[in-house]
Amino acid sequence: MDFTAQIRSALQSQSFPTPSINPETPEAVLHKDVPCQVLDVENLSLSRWEQVEELEAVARGEQTTGRRVVRLVSAEEPEYDNLDEGSGAGAAGGGGRATQQMQQQMQQRRNATHRIVLQDFKGQKVYAMELRRIERIGIGSTNVGEKIMLKKGTVIARGTVLLEPDKCVLLGGKIDTWQRAWLEGRMARLKEAVEGERQ
Repeated sequence: MDFTAQIRSALQSQSFPTPSINPETPEAVLHKDVPCQVLDVENLSLSRWEQVEELEAVARGEQTTGRRVVRLVSAEEPEYDNLDEGSGAGAAGGGGRATQQMQQQMQQRRNATHRIVLQDFKGQKVYAMELRRIERIGIGSTNVGEKIMLKKGTVIARGTVLLEPDKCVLLGGKIDTWQRAWLEGRMARLKEAVEGERQ
C-alpha cells in the first residue's frame, strides 16, 4: 500500500460515523478522534438583535480584551493622569457606565451557550452545542475554518455533538475568505430576520 492510500484509509476512519449523525439516533459515542472545522457560530443566549450588535462590535474591533485605554490630557486637567483603567474615581461619568457595560458583557460571555456547525473531511455537516462552557468558543474568538479535534468518547445525541471541555481541543486556524463571507452574510441574515419579526 502506498503512502497516499494509507492517508486516505486513515482519514476514512476519522469522520463522523453516518448512523451517529442521524437525528433519529438517540445517542452515539465517537470511538475515535475526529478532526473537523467550524462553519458557523451562533450565541443562543442572545436575541437576534443582540447578535447583530455583537457582530458589529467584532467588525469594529471592540471585542478585544486585555488592552488599556490611554487618554490624552489637556493642559487644563493636571489632576488626571493619562492612563484610564476604567475603574475608581478617575472614571468619571461615561467611564463608569462603560466599565459596567463591559463587565456585564464579560458575564454574558461566561454564561453564554453557543451552537456551532462542524464539518468533517468528507463534507458531512453536523450541529454541535456546548454542554459545558468552553472559553475559546464564541463570536469573535472562534473563526470560520478553525479546526477542532473531537476526542474519542464525545457524545452525539439526536444528530447534535455535545461539546465538553475535556472532549474537544480547539486547534486554531482560520480561512479569511470564509470568515469575511460568514460575517457579512450572518449580519445580513440576522437583520433580515429582525425586520421580519417587526412586521
